[in-house]
Amino acid sequence: MTGAGKGALLVVGDVVTDIIARHRTPLAAGTDTAARITTLPGGAGANVACWAARSGTADVRLLGRVGADSAAWHERALRAAGVRPHLVTDRRAATGTVISLVGADGERTFLTDGGAVLGLSTADWSDGLLNGVGHMHISGYLFFAATSRALARAAIVAARSRAIPVSVDPASAGFIRRFGVDRSLAALAGTDVLLPSHDEAALLAGLPDPADAAAGLSRLFPLVVAKQGARGALVAASGRIVARVPAEPVTAVDATGAGDAFTGAFLAARLAGRDPVAAARRGCRAGARAVAQVGGRPQGPW
Repeated sequence: MTGAGKGALLVVGDVVTDIIARHRTPLAAGTDTAARITTLPGGAGANVACWAARSGTADVRLLGRVGADSAAWHERALRAAGVRPHLVTDRRAATGTVISLVGADGERTFLTDGGAVLGLSTADWSDGLLNGVGHMHISGYLFFAATSRALARAAIVAARSRAIPVSVDPASAGFIRRFGVDRSLAALAGTDVLLPSHDEAALLAGLPDPADAAAGLSRLFPLVVAKQGARGALVAASGRIVARVPAEPVTAVDATGAGDAFTGAFLAARLAGRDPVAAARRGCRAGARAVAQVGGRPQGPW
């Protein structure tokens, strides 16, 4: 989204069940560690859609794939959050599941079973999903399996044919490392706005310094907004850093979905006509709200 967008936001991405285990003491190998365990709807794509809706976008749509085991639960949760779900029900694979291990500092480690997510395919796509859409966002998790990667590429091509801007969150440094940097960059071709984390940006750019990595990637993608967690965000374009946006101070409870919150609020602000720096400030505000609660979706009044 190199300019302000208008219309609906279409998110193409993952819908999963999050099992969040908050442990106040280090994990004890071979025995028990006390934890508070919560099961919530999640998934990077679904979280982004929910935060965009909470941030003011009136028409947010989500294309995803879930198992029959929890399709109704996920659809109800998305509709309650103000999202229009287009969920494909997989009769063979269960809904994807993520176990999030959250330590006392709020940082999390994920154990991920993609399940039905990675079965999202070109057969699930229709160009009609783009009718009335002002921006399309793709969750990078789709790029790490052949079937869902083909769908993501088809969606990008379809959006570009209609001059609809596309953003991508690369999703996972671990998956990028296994998939390969060159293959990842090739899969991301045609992206207008790249929204990587610090680790993802460093890996994709091959540069350890956050500013160098964001600036370097902005030579490949028109706009790069690199999420830096407690250090805020870097906005880069045309090979240089345009702005350094500070994070809002917060006591971290659970970092699950903080980057998704940033992305959802950022995209909502851009669709409302905000410039990238102002939109990044909105993203930092949403990220702070996300880490102050348990789970990756917006909760309670703002």
